[in-house]
Amino acid sequence: MHGEYKVPGGKLVVVDVDVEDGVLRHVRVAGDFFLEPDEALDAMNGALEGAPADAGAAALAARIEGALPPGTVLYGLTAEGVGVAVRRALAHATDWTDYAWQLIHEAPQPPALHMALDEVLTAEVAAGRRAPTLRVWEWGAPAVIIGSFQSLRNEVDPEGAARHGIEVVRRISGGGAMFVEPGNTITYSLSVPESLVQGLTFQDSYAYLDDWVLAALADMGIRAWYQPLNDIATDQGKIAGAAQKRIVGPDGGPGAVLHHVTMAYDIDADKMSEVLRIGREKLSDKGTASAKKRVDPLRRQTGLAREAVIDRMVASFRSRYGLTAGEVTDEELARARELARTKFSSSRWTARVP
Repeated sequence: MHGEYKVPGGKLVVVDVDVEDGVLRHVRVAGDFFLEPDEALDAMNGALEGAPADAGAAALAARIEGALPPGTVLYGLTAEGVGVAVRRALAHATDWTDYAWQLIHEAPQPPALHMALDEVLTAEVAAGRRAPTLRVWEWGAPAVIIGSFQSLRNEVDPEGAARHGIEVVRRISGGGAMFVEPGNTITYSLSVPESLVQGLTFQDSYAYLDDWVLAALADMGIRAWYQPLNDIATDQGKIAGAAQKRIVGPDGGPGAVLHHVTMAYDIDADKMSEVLRIGREKLSDKGTASAKKRVDPLRRQTGLAREAVIDRMVASFRSRYGLTAGEVTDEELARARELARTKFSSSRWTARVP
């Protein structure tokens, strides 16, 4: 069995392993990491040899740490990362490059339709009728998107939303409320087969699915990192938040994961504070503690137009994993429009947690 895992912010770890009588055999750890002394690699392999095949990544990491020679230096590598690579090998996880990725980047859409497209496209990936997809959103109207489990009255000031013409919609994933305006926000979705994150914990899957965008930001001169559980941050504060939803496949079989991210290109902080019921602590977390009327993390840090940031992100993804132009099919769009009308535009759904 073969497993690979890119350590967030680090290097690739590759593990080949067999299982005999319920334990690991013939373990071979490799990768493009740095390790001193050389004997440490043999120590890793030896520590994993004979380990229970059902041991979790943390237990495997503990075995490795206990066997490393004194003074061992791991660069671009962690014992936990090796444990994750083992678990991915045993789970027969797939890799990014195993798929023919599609890009969807279409005209602006209403907020409710974006919610519906996420659900429909990810369900199509789960059913095997659609290739793994990167979808870049264009917003047709300003909106507040609240998490699946958030209280509507606790998160949104209805008078402020009405005054600024802000539509409120509820998404299918958890997490916090997001304030978006066309031209000021970069939002994208990944609809991926569940096998891509096999062997990863829920938290690790966030870091794994965010890793490509960290590299894209680095190419633009931004040092960004994954901040558990679901944020992307820089030394100037949070610039993005992610959320996920698992969708079960047909007949309860393997499904798909929706991972979507909203990035702050340029924020009207005053307007946001009038629409969202956000305390001082949460504003600070969003990088908006300043009294300035606008907060522009990506615009300021890149010096690039929003469209140029998106183009560079897409180019980075394409160079790493391949990417061909795709589109929402007529059938998918019809289903999404119906779902937008009956579910995501309905008060029953939006106020399901009052």
